[in-house]
Amino acid sequence: MMNSNKKVFTFNYGGKEVTIETGRLAKQADGSVLVSCEGTQVLVTACSASEMKDGQDFFPLLVEYTEKFYAAGKFLGGYLKREGRPSTQETLNARLIDRPLRPLFPEGYMYDTVISCTVMSYDPKGDPEVLAGLGASAALSISDIPFQGPIATCKVGRINGELVLNPSLEQWEESDLEIAVAGSSDAILMVEGEANIVPEKEVLEAIFYGHDQIKGFVEFLKGIQDECGKEKREFISAAPNTTLLEKVKADFSADARAAIETVDKMERQKAVKAIEANVKAAMAETPEAFGLTADSSFGKEAYKGVDELMYEMMRADILDEEKRIGGRKLDQVRQIETETNILKAPHGSALFTRGETQVLSTVTIGGATGDQMVDRIVGLNYDKFYLHYNFPPYSVGEARGVRGVGRREQGHGNLAQRALKSVIPSAEEFAYTTRVVCEVLESNGSSSMGSVCSGSMALMDAGVPIKAPVSGIAMGLVTDGERFKILTDILGDEDHLGDMDFKVAGTATGITAIQMDIKIKGLTREIVEKAIAQACEGRLHILGEMAKTVTEQRMELKDGVPRIETFKIKPDKIGALIGPGGKNIKKLQEDFEVNMEIEEDGTVKVLGTDKDKIFACIELASLQINGPAIGSDYEAKVVTIKDYGAFVDIADGVSGLVHVSEIAEERVKDVNDYLTEGQMVKVRVVEVDKMGRMKLSCKAVEPVAMKPEAKAKAEAAKKEAKPKEEKKVEKKEKVEE
Repeated sequence: MMNSNKKVFTFNYGGKEVTIETGRLAKQADGSVLVSCEGTQVLVTACSASEMKDGQDFFPLLVEYTEKFYAAGKFLGGYLKREGRPSTQETLNARLIDRPLRPLFPEGYMYDTVISCTVMSYDPKGDPEVLAGLGASAALSISDIPFQGPIATCKVGRINGELVLNPSLEQWEESDLEIAVAGSSDAILMVEGEANIVPEKEVLEAIFYGHDQIKGFVEFLKGIQDECGKEKREFISAAPNTTLLEKVKADFSADARAAIETVDKMERQKAVKAIEANVKAAMAETPEAFGLTADSSFGKEAYKGVDELMYEMMRADILDEEKRIGGRKLDQVRQIETETNILKAPHGSALFTRGETQVLSTVTIGGATGDQMVDRIVGLNYDKFYLHYNFPPYSVGEARGVRGVGRREQGHGNLAQRALKSVIPSAEEFAYTTRVVCEVLESNGSSSMGSVCSGSMALMDAGVPIKAPVSGIAMGLVTDGERFKILTDILGDEDHLGDMDFKVAGTATGITAIQMDIKIKGLTREIVEKAIAQACEGRLHILGEMAKTVTEQRMELKDGVPRIETFKIKPDKIGALIGPGGKNIKKLQEDFEVNMEIEEDGTVKVLGTDKDKIFACIELASLQINGPAIGSDYEAKVVTIKDYGAFVDIADGVSGLVHVSEIAEERVKDVNDYLTEGQMVKVRVVEVDKMGRMKLSCKAVEPVAMKPEAKAKAEAAKKEAKPKEEKKVEKKEKVEE
């Protein structure tokens, strides 16, 4: 049976056919589309409540991104076989979709709105994250929800110097940058990504390339909206209470001015709270003077009025006088203090303080048991470097408990991890698994960039040979549509009252991570260019301050830190090293107090705290697998004595024969006169035959002396034999006579 409501639209997006289908699936949603490309299919729905909750004072937008394992024909790993709470990557993808959509809803729209993106079919050639972003815009555009789109999203890679739109999973392995871009036809709305220390100019080229590609898809979505979009529901935003705003401005501007000029964050917050309390009291006394009634919520109204006053005052200071909170210049970074080796037991630690933002980072290094397993529809991976970010309530002076890791913490941690990932050495250079934990102790603006700085120093303190130090900085924006000012190193209040939070991290020579969030309907290329240029100046300044404390990694790991040494064996020898039932490798680990990890390619990692024992273990294991070299000398243990010589063990499982002729310089009649089972002797490898059998020599290194008791016995026997010989001679002489 044909579905008469089904409509299909196709667009060539970067050389791949993207199909948007509507009218067949999830028809009770306000907007629903199935987006397909190269075998990947994502169902995206948009629903918005028709009634607003009483007292709602913010826009409750929720974006969900879910990867169904059946999409890739896979079972979910672990005990539970049903998809449950979102994974970290699913949460990050949801945030990526959310951020460019949020500014495009009308001011005052506070109805519960949910965007659900479900990956139902997956092929590595099609990127479900990009399709979900495109689908979210499409579903909102054809719905009756008052969304001021459409917009489009893309990812940009660079392979062999060429920019590529929406690469496949395999192609990403060859790319030296990954930049996600969202925008409308004439403005950029969101940027996020990472780069392998790429200069600012080249990152800008990637951003603008992505935006140029986006424009065509936006026009494509407009065509879909014109053909099958619903009429937008009527929405009238509540008119601002101009009487309230004018009254608050007239009576409390002097108090607001004093608060804005207060440098200390906590003191400034107290001052603002005091203004709100005074406004609330004034409202309660004469509500009509503020355009209110006696049953109005004076607390909420006071907050809105004071917040609007602070908003206008701060923005006017910046646009008209280039004057910031506390009198700081637009491009001035707050005072920086840095320390390393703060904590004794952790393998590395560093404290970074910038103004009233403070982050303590720690580094833990170890073996493969520390690898982070990531099970997704794209495949199972084990990360050897990862970063965790914690933002406890006390960091902003709040009296509440910790309630797990939120979406914000996951997002900030991911950004800091991306910033540092590019400078982490390869597994061949540094065999450890490395975990960084960033504890935000104080926060007043860009704790994520503070985490990058403290994390970079902690890595050096731990002895991780990073390619270069990394710093990060957050840029702000204030614009009235005609004029704009870029702010370096923004405060929390400047983030709250401003129009942009643009974070850039990198080394002295290039960018490693970037993230841009805005509250307006897009940025011009001029603003983006100036923000990146000003961020570069700030980043270099911070790197200079960090260099006053640490410039390179610790040459020797701290005492007690696990050390890793590696050696290679042939893959077909792995079983021999492990031994029957793991007997050999267990004995090596127990005897030398180490842990051993064997990879499929024959790389063997030995972990321990005693360097001498590590190398002794490696020497023995290599000897067991590869055998000794001809001409090498060893300490050996006599195991078995035979008439023709002695069998000795150079190591467990490595034995050879010392022939009777190779024990001492003199002729040996009885091996027992020279050797005893359990005795240690020095031997040299003389020959190894085709069967792998070793011929050893004591004589070539240090001839074995006859045992004292054997020597005494021999001398006594010799004395006893002498008279008998003399008698034989006498008898012979008599006979001759």
